[in-house]
Amino acid sequence: MDFIQNEIKEIKKLLLALNIKQKDILTIEEASEFLGLSTSRLYKMTSNKEIPHYKPGGKKIYLKRLELEQWITGSRVSTDDEYTLKIDHYLSKPLEH
Repeated sequence: MDFIQNEIKEIKKLLLALNIKQKDILTIEEASEFLGLSTSRLYKMTSNKEIPHYKPGGKKIYLKRLELEQWITGSRVSTDDEYTLKIDHYLSKPLEH
């Protein structure tokens, strides 16, 4: 019986993830699941204006999935190799007088 209950929980989790991927506008709870952050952390981030969001009527918070994806990918950290290439490129430039 435990096996079946665990399988049902896993199916529910997969269906929720699939539903979120198909939606353009997410609630705070859906965005929390999408980002893997707690809802309290997400509320704090919206309060501090750290993440793009919408508050129609000044109450309920909504987030655009596309903007969340852009926010995630906009926070890219360069690799050490990329920094080395940038340094090499900068040092190879002729000095300007």
